[in-house]
Amino acid sequence: MLSLAVFGAHAQEKWQSLLSDNFEFNDFSKDSGLFYKMNKEQAKGVVRFQSDVVKSGKQALELSVVPSCAVSGTECSERAEVWEKPDILAPYDRPLWYAFSFRLGDPIPQEDHRLVMAQWKREILKGADGNYSPFLALRLSRGRLIATVVSDEATYAPKGVSPRLNRCLEHESPAAAPDAHRQVRATVAMEAGLEVAAQELPGCATNIRTISRGGEWPKASSGWIDYVFMVKPDPAGNGRIEIAANGKWVATVEGAIGHRGPGLDKTQYFKFGPYRAGRPDKWTLYYDNFRRSGSCIDVASQALCASMAAAQKSN
Repeated sequence: MLSLAVFGAHAQEKWQSLLSDNFEFNDFSKDSGLFYKMNKEQAKGVVRFQSDVVKSGKQALELSVVPSCAVSGTECSERAEVWEKPDILAPYDRPLWYAFSFRLGDPIPQEDHRLVMAQWKREILKGADGNYSPFLALRLSRGRLIATVVSDEATYAPKGVSPRLNRCLEHESPAAAPDAHRQVRATVAMEAGLEVAAQELPGCATNIRTISRGGEWPKASSGWIDYVFMVKPDPAGNGRIEIAANGKWVATVEGAIGHRGPGLDKTQYFKFGPYRAGRPDKWTLYYDNFRRSGSCIDVASQALCASMAAAQKSN
Protein backbone atom coordinates (compact mmCIF):
# COMPACT_ATOMS: atom_id res chain seq x y z
CA MET A 1 0.00 0.00 0.00
CA LEU A 2 1.19 3.50 -0.80
CA SER A 3 2.40 5.32 2.29
CA LEU A 4 0.25 8.25 3.35
CA ALA A 5 3.47 10.21 3.88
CA VAL A 6 3.60 11.06 0.19
CA PHE A 7 0.34 12.97 0.55
CA GLY A 8 1.60 15.45 3.11
CA ALA A 9 5.05 15.08 4.67
CA HIS A 10 7.89 17.12 3.22
CA ALA A 11 10.80 15.18 1.84
CA GLN A 12 14.33 14.71 3.12
CA GLU A 13 16.12 13.07 0.21
CA LYS A 14 17.22 15.15 -2.77
CA TRP A 15 14.95 13.45 -5.28
CA GLN A 16 11.92 14.15 -3.07
CA SER A 17 12.52 17.90 -2.80
CA LEU A 18 10.27 20.44 -4.47
CA LEU A 19 11.33 21.41 -7.99
CA SER A 20 9.50 24.18 -9.80
CA ASP A 21 9.58 26.50 -12.79
CA ASN A 22 7.08 29.13 -13.89
CA PHE A 23 9.18 29.86 -17.01
CA GLU A 24 9.35 33.56 -16.16
CA PHE A 25 12.90 34.01 -17.44
CA ASN A 26 14.64 33.17 -20.69
CA ASP A 27 16.12 29.92 -19.43
CA PHE A 28 15.08 27.10 -17.14
CA SER A 29 15.17 27.93 -13.45
CA LYS A 30 18.06 26.47 -11.47
CA ASP A 31 15.36 25.16 -9.08
CA SER A 32 13.52 23.23 -11.77
CA GLY A 33 15.81 20.30 -12.50
CA LEU A 34 14.86 20.72 -16.17
CA PHE A 35 16.88 21.04 -19.37
CA TYR A 36 16.38 20.83 -23.12
CA LYS A 37 18.20 17.73 -24.34
CA MET A 38 20.00 18.48 -27.59
CA ASN A 39 20.35 15.50 -29.91
CA LYS A 40 19.64 14.66 -33.55
CA GLU A 41 15.89 14.18 -33.06
CA GLN A 42 15.58 17.44 -31.13
CA ALA A 43 17.94 19.60 -33.18
CA LYS A 44 15.10 21.24 -35.12
CA GLY A 45 12.81 21.61 -32.13
CA VAL A 46 11.91 25.14 -31.09
CA VAL A 47 12.05 26.33 -27.45
CA ARG A 48 10.63 29.77 -26.60
CA PHE A 49 10.09 31.50 -23.29
CA GLN A 50 7.29 33.74 -24.54
CA SER A 51 4.59 36.11 -23.30
CA ASP A 52 1.92 35.72 -26.02
CA VAL A 53 0.23 32.57 -24.61
CA VAL A 54 0.42 32.42 -20.80
CA LYS A 55 -1.47 30.64 -18.02
CA SER A 56 -0.23 32.84 -15.17
CA GLY A 57 2.57 35.29 -14.57
CA LYS A 58 4.28 37.00 -17.48
CA GLN A 59 5.64 34.08 -19.50
CA ALA A 60 5.09 30.45 -20.41
CA LEU A 61 7.11 27.85 -22.30
CA GLU A 62 6.40 27.18 -25.97
CA LEU A 63 7.71 23.95 -27.50
CA SER A 64 7.21 23.08 -31.16
CA VAL A 65 8.41 20.73 -33.86
CA VAL A 66 8.66 21.24 -37.60
CA PRO A 67 9.02 18.62 -40.34
CA SER A 68 12.49 17.09 -40.15
CA CYS A 69 12.04 13.42 -41.07
CA ALA A 70 13.38 12.58 -44.51
CA VAL A 71 10.81 9.80 -44.96
CA SER A 72 7.27 9.26 -43.74
CA GLY A 73 6.27 6.48 -41.39
CA THR A 74 7.02 5.56 -37.79
CA GLU A 75 10.78 4.94 -37.93
CA CYS A 76 11.68 8.63 -37.66
CA SER A 77 10.75 10.91 -34.76
CA GLU A 78 10.45 14.67 -34.34
CA ARG A 79 10.84 15.98 -30.80
CA ALA A 80 11.14 19.12 -28.72
CA GLU A 81 11.16 17.62 -25.23
CA VAL A 82 12.31 19.02 -21.91
CA TRP A 83 13.95 16.43 -19.63
CA GLU A 84 14.73 16.04 -15.95
CA LYS A 85 18.42 16.32 -15.10
CA PRO A 86 20.10 13.01 -14.23
CA ASP A 87 21.10 14.09 -10.71
CA ILE A 88 17.50 14.56 -9.54
CA LEU A 89 16.00 11.30 -10.87
CA ALA A 90 14.02 9.21 -8.39
CA PRO A 91 14.30 5.48 -7.71
CA TYR A 92 11.96 3.57 -9.99
CA ASP A 93 9.75 2.23 -7.20
CA ARG A 94 9.21 5.51 -5.32
CA PRO A 95 6.14 7.77 -5.66
CA LEU A 96 6.46 11.26 -7.10
CA TRP A 97 3.94 14.06 -7.61
CA TYR A 98 3.89 16.21 -10.74
CA ALA A 99 1.83 19.26 -11.68
CA PHE A 100 1.90 21.43 -14.78
CA SER A 101 -0.38 23.60 -16.87
CA PHE A 102 -0.71 22.61 -20.51
CA ARG A 103 -2.30 23.94 -23.68
CA LEU A 104 -2.43 22.68 -27.26
CA GLY A 105 -1.62 25.19 -29.97
CA ASP A 106 -3.82 25.56 -33.03
CA PRO A 107 -4.50 23.70 -35.21
CA ILE A 108 -5.04 20.57 -33.09
CA PRO A 109 -4.10 17.46 -35.12
CA GLN A 110 -7.12 15.26 -35.81
CA GLU A 111 -5.58 12.15 -37.36
CA ASP A 112 -4.60 8.83 -35.80
CA HIS A 113 -0.87 9.40 -35.30
CA ARG A 114 1.89 9.08 -32.71
CA LEU A 115 1.43 12.35 -30.82
CA VAL A 116 2.78 12.53 -27.26
CA MET A 117 2.84 15.59 -24.97
CA ALA A 118 4.24 14.20 -21.70
CA GLN A 119 5.72 10.85 -20.71
CA TRP A 120 7.17 8.99 -17.74
CA LYS A 121 9.72 6.23 -18.36
CA ARG A 122 12.16 3.88 -16.68
CA GLU A 123 15.79 4.61 -17.48
CA ILE A 124 17.48 2.22 -19.91
CA LEU A 125 21.07 1.10 -19.55
CA LYS A 126 23.50 2.07 -22.28
CA GLY A 127 23.59 -0.47 -25.08
CA ALA A 128 20.27 -2.08 -24.13
CA ASP A 129 17.28 -2.45 -26.41
CA GLY A 130 15.65 0.97 -26.13
CA ASN A 131 12.22 -0.01 -27.42
CA TYR A 132 10.37 0.47 -24.12
CA SER A 133 7.24 2.61 -24.14
CA PRO A 134 6.51 5.16 -21.38
CA PHE A 135 4.72 3.59 -18.42
CA LEU A 136 2.48 6.68 -18.38
CA ALA A 137 1.88 9.10 -21.25
CA LEU A 138 -0.36 12.01 -22.16
CA ARG A 139 -1.29 11.58 -25.82
CA LEU A 140 -3.45 12.98 -28.58
CA SER A 141 -5.56 10.52 -30.60
CA ARG A 142 -7.78 11.78 -33.41
CA GLY A 143 -8.10 15.15 -31.75
CA ARG A 144 -8.86 13.71 -28.29
CA LEU A 145 -6.70 13.79 -25.18
CA ILE A 146 -5.96 10.39 -23.68
CA ALA A 147 -3.73 8.96 -20.95
CA THR A 148 -2.13 5.55 -21.42
CA VAL A 149 -0.39 3.13 -19.05
CA VAL A 150 2.00 0.45 -20.30
CA SER A 151 3.45 -2.69 -18.72
CA ASP A 152 5.39 -5.71 -19.89
CA GLU A 153 3.84 -7.63 -16.97
CA ALA A 154 0.20 -6.82 -17.76
CA THR A 155 -2.27 -9.63 -18.38
CA TYR A 156 -4.24 -9.20 -21.59
CA ALA A 157 -7.64 -10.73 -22.35
CA PRO A 158 -9.32 -10.25 -25.75
CA LYS A 159 -12.97 -9.25 -25.97
CA GLY A 160 -15.41 -11.60 -27.63
CA VAL A 161 -14.64 -14.44 -25.23
CA SER A 162 -16.69 -15.09 -22.09
CA PRO A 163 -16.91 -13.34 -19.65
CA ARG A 164 -15.77 -10.38 -21.83
CA LEU A 165 -18.07 -10.89 -24.77
CA ASN A 166 -18.67 -7.18 -25.41
CA ARG A 167 -16.79 -5.26 -22.73
CA CYS A 168 -14.10 -5.39 -20.09
CA LEU A 169 -15.02 -6.39 -16.55
CA GLU A 170 -15.43 -3.74 -13.88
CA HIS A 171 -12.25 -1.63 -13.38
CA GLU A 172 -10.32 -3.48 -16.09
CA SER A 173 -8.69 -1.07 -18.53
CA PRO A 174 -9.37 -1.21 -22.29
CA ALA A 175 -6.15 -2.22 -24.02
CA ALA A 176 -4.37 -3.09 -27.23
CA ALA A 177 -2.91 -6.56 -27.70
CA PRO A 178 0.70 -7.12 -26.51
CA ASP A 179 3.43 -5.96 -28.89
CA ALA A 180 6.62 -7.83 -29.79
CA HIS A 181 8.15 -6.81 -26.44
CA ARG A 182 5.17 -8.11 -24.39
CA GLN A 183 4.06 -4.56 -23.70
CA VAL A 184 0.34 -4.01 -23.16
CA ARG A 185 -0.89 -0.44 -23.58
CA ALA A 186 -4.04 0.41 -21.67
CA THR A 187 -6.10 3.58 -21.98
CA VAL A 188 -6.92 4.92 -18.51
CA ALA A 189 -8.45 8.33 -19.33
CA MET A 190 -10.07 9.67 -22.48
CA GLU A 191 -12.36 12.39 -23.74
CA ALA A 192 -15.98 11.17 -23.66
CA GLY A 193 -15.02 8.43 -21.18
CA LEU A 194 -13.41 5.03 -21.19
CA GLU A 195 -16.47 3.47 -22.79
CA VAL A 196 -15.26 5.05 -26.05
CA ALA A 197 -11.82 3.47 -25.63
CA ALA A 198 -13.46 0.14 -24.78
CA GLN A 199 -15.36 0.24 -28.06
CA GLU A 200 -12.23 0.98 -30.06
CA LEU A 201 -9.70 -1.35 -28.41
CA PRO A 202 -9.79 -5.14 -28.88
CA GLY A 203 -9.18 -6.28 -25.33
CA CYS A 204 -8.64 -5.60 -21.66
CA ALA A 205 -5.69 -5.29 -19.29
CA THR A 206 -6.99 -7.40 -16.43
CA ASN A 207 -4.33 -6.34 -13.90
CA ILE A 208 -4.27 -2.62 -14.77
CA ARG A 209 -7.32 -1.40 -12.88
CA THR A 210 -8.85 2.04 -13.49
CA ILE A 211 -11.12 3.51 -10.82
CA SER A 212 -13.15 6.59 -11.73
CA ARG A 213 -13.04 9.36 -9.12
CA GLY A 214 -15.71 11.56 -10.67
CA GLY A 215 -13.64 14.39 -12.13
CA GLU A 216 -14.04 15.26 -15.79
CA TRP A 217 -11.24 14.48 -18.21
CA PRO A 218 -10.72 17.69 -20.24
CA LYS A 219 -11.17 18.22 -23.94
CA ALA A 220 -8.21 19.02 -26.17
CA SER A 221 -9.94 22.22 -27.27
CA SER A 222 -10.58 23.50 -23.74
CA GLY A 223 -7.50 25.76 -23.58
CA TRP A 224 -5.26 25.71 -20.53
CA ILE A 225 -5.51 22.53 -18.42
CA ASP A 226 -4.01 22.11 -14.94
CA TYR A 227 -2.82 18.53 -14.48
CA VAL A 228 -1.68 16.67 -11.36
CA PHE A 229 -0.19 13.19 -11.58
CA MET A 230 1.17 10.92 -8.87
CA VAL A 231 3.29 8.13 -10.31
CA LYS A 232 4.51 4.99 -8.57
CA PRO A 233 5.40 2.29 -11.10
CA ASP A 234 5.58 -1.36 -10.06
CA PRO A 235 5.32 -4.01 -12.78
CA ALA A 236 4.94 -6.70 -10.09
CA GLY A 237 1.42 -5.44 -9.40
CA ASN A 238 1.53 -2.78 -6.70
CA GLY A 239 1.84 0.24 -8.98
CA ARG A 240 -0.37 3.28 -8.50
CA ILE A 241 -1.12 6.42 -10.50
CA GLU A 242 -3.38 9.28 -9.46
CA ILE A 243 -4.74 11.64 -12.12
CA ALA A 244 -6.37 15.02 -11.54
CA ALA A 245 -7.32 17.78 -13.96
CA ASN A 246 -8.41 21.35 -13.24
CA GLY A 247 -8.51 20.66 -9.52
CA LYS A 248 -10.76 17.59 -9.80
CA TRP A 249 -9.71 14.01 -9.10
CA VAL A 250 -10.24 12.04 -12.33
CA ALA A 251 -8.96 8.50 -11.75
CA THR A 252 -6.80 6.07 -9.82
CA VAL A 253 -4.88 3.42 -11.74
CA GLU A 254 -3.58 0.38 -9.86
CA GLY A 255 -1.75 -2.83 -10.64
CA ALA A 256 1.00 -3.89 -13.03
CA ILE A 257 2.44 -0.53 -14.12
CA GLY A 258 5.80 -0.29 -15.88
CA HIS A 259 8.59 -2.60 -16.97
CA ARG A 260 11.10 -5.08 -15.62
CA GLY A 261 12.54 -6.49 -18.84
CA PRO A 262 16.28 -6.70 -19.62
CA GLY A 263 18.53 -3.64 -19.83
CA LEU A 264 16.61 -1.39 -17.46
CA ASP A 265 18.14 0.86 -14.81
CA LYS A 266 16.92 1.66 -11.29
CA THR A 267 15.54 5.17 -11.85
CA GLN A 268 12.51 6.81 -13.48
CA TYR A 269 12.33 10.06 -15.41
CA PHE A 270 9.82 12.51 -16.85
CA LYS A 271 9.94 14.56 -20.03
CA PHE A 272 7.41 16.82 -21.71
CA GLY A 273 6.97 18.49 -25.06
CA PRO A 274 5.88 17.46 -28.55
CA TYR A 275 7.00 14.02 -29.73
CA ARG A 276 5.62 12.57 -32.94
CA ALA A 277 6.31 10.48 -35.98
CA GLY A 278 7.06 12.64 -39.00
CA ARG A 279 4.32 15.01 -40.15
CA PRO A 280 4.30 17.73 -42.82
CA ASP A 281 3.37 20.67 -40.58
CA LYS A 282 4.37 22.52 -37.41
CA TRP A 283 3.01 21.32 -34.05
CA THR A 284 3.08 23.62 -31.02
CA LEU A 285 2.41 23.06 -27.31
CA TYR A 286 2.51 25.39 -24.29
CA TYR A 287 3.48 24.64 -20.68
CA ASP A 288 3.43 26.66 -17.47
CA ASN A 289 3.65 26.22 -13.67
CA PHE A 290 5.75 23.05 -13.47
CA ARG A 291 6.06 21.35 -10.05
CA ARG A 292 7.59 18.07 -8.89
CA SER A 293 7.82 16.79 -5.32
CA GLY A 294 7.65 13.77 -3.08
CA SER A 295 4.66 15.40 -1.38
CA CYS A 296 1.19 16.04 -2.77
CA ILE A 297 0.75 19.30 -0.88
CA ASP A 298 3.68 20.85 -2.77
CA VAL A 299 1.94 20.50 -6.12
CA ALA A 300 -1.82 20.34 -5.48
CA SER A 301 -4.50 21.93 -3.30
CA GLN A 302 -5.00 20.85 0.29
CA ALA A 303 -8.54 19.69 -0.52
CA LEU A 304 -7.42 17.48 -3.41
CA CYS A 305 -4.57 15.98 -1.39
CA ALA A 306 -6.88 15.32 1.56
CA SER A 307 -9.47 13.52 -0.56
CA MET A 308 -6.81 11.30 -2.13
CA ALA A 309 -5.28 10.52 1.26
CA ALA A 310 -8.66 9.64 2.74
CA ALA A 311 -9.42 7.23 -0.11
CA GLN A 312 -6.00 5.63 0.25
CA LYS A 313 -6.51 5.21 4.01
CA SER A 314 -9.83 3.43 3.44
CA ASN A 315 -8.27 0.85 1.09
